[in-house]
Amino acid sequence: MNEYVKLLLACLSLFSTINLYAQNNRRLCFAFYDGTFNADAGTLLLSDTAHEPSLKNIENFYDNVNAGNYNSLLQALLSYKEEHKLNDWLYYQLVRKTAQQISPKEKNYSNYTLYKWFLMVKSGYDARLALAGKKIIFYVYNNEDISDIPSYTVDGKKYMCLNIHDYPGTDLTTEPAMPVNIDVPGAVNPFSYKVTRMPEFTPADYIEKDLQFTYRHKAYYFKIKLNPLVDSIFRNYPVVDFESYFNIPLSKETYGSLIPLLKQNVSRMDVTKGVDYLMHFTRYAFLYENDNINFGKEKRLSPEETLFAQYSDCDDRAALFFYLVKEIYNLPMIAVLYPTHITMAVQFEKPVGKPLLYKGKAYSFCEPTPQLHDLKIGQVSASLTQIPYKVVYEYTP
Repeated sequence: MNEYVKLLLACLSLFSTINLYAQNNRRLCFAFYDGTFNADAGTLLLSDTAHEPSLKNIENFYDNVNAGNYNSLLQALLSYKEEHKLNDWLYYQLVRKTAQQISPKEKNYSNYTLYKWFLMVKSGYDARLALAGKKIIFYVYNNEDISDIPSYTVDGKKYMCLNIHDYPGTDLTTEPAMPVNIDVPGAVNPFSYKVTRMPEFTPADYIEKDLQFTYRHKAYYFKIKLNPLVDSIFRNYPVVDFESYFNIPLSKETYGSLIPLLKQNVSRMDVTKGVDYLMHFTRYAFLYENDNINFGKEKRLSPEETLFAQYSDCDDRAALFFYLVKEIYNLPMIAVLYPTHITMAVQFEKPVGKPLLYKGKAYSFCEPTPQLHDLKIGQVSASLTQIPYKVVYEYTP
């Protein structure tokens, strides 16, 4: 064998080794909001499951992946979470995108779901799997008040379904899911849906939107910056409790384009008139539409989603009004829920109109949603005066 052939065979052997190494040690690199997630996927790519999962192949998946070199990827995820101060919900979005890079959802949904579950349990979350016929159901332990997604309780712990949106029309009460019991050491932490900090988006991703409304015969104009990526963050976000919902903030660029201008506009007004201005802004700067007509179901928009959306309803405006009053005046407030409506009441130094008494304090109604009449501070719709209500959130600075 001449030297040329020997060299060629050696090169082919080396290429084969490098190629195998590359398959087993593929790096992941993708944009995640303003940052870039970069990590070694280890040998995670070696495991695969059937498109129709079974208890046996789920167990095999865990055994195979757990035996592989996943630590570098896991540490990269947890480090990114810490560095960017991601709440659990945003961390889950990072895990979802990572699983999509490893095993695309559209090619093998079961594999994609199993990678999500594996990365979540290895991140310390108490996540569970179940089988409902040919469907693989993904749950996570959560001790908050979540109302519109399926759950089950075991040993006093409530597990919420993270992927029911992938099975539209599925009723897990008529098609019960059978739990898959795999004990993962260290997977004990609850998952929270609270979003108390928005990601740092790249400024170039923002678009501008014009808003206007009229207050006391004067027109006010706004050009605010909004990020379409906010919609992707909350696309599958459930209906959370009112405390969690009311405290979702604006992103940095949106805040900077709106709040300083609102502060400037109310700077020469007393507090009551300034709150009245904000009440009319949330009432008339946006078009109203009922959620059932707009989305086909109940959906609560975050303040930034409300600014972005073409239509919004009463709970969306209540959350936005709460956020604006909190940021500009930081006054005590309560959210007042009727059977078919929610409104706000604010505590001023002196009550306006007929006050609502709650825990010995007097609050004045501030209606942020359009009504048949242009209600003033202290007024509530005549249709609600005899309707029972409950206070669902109390804010004390």
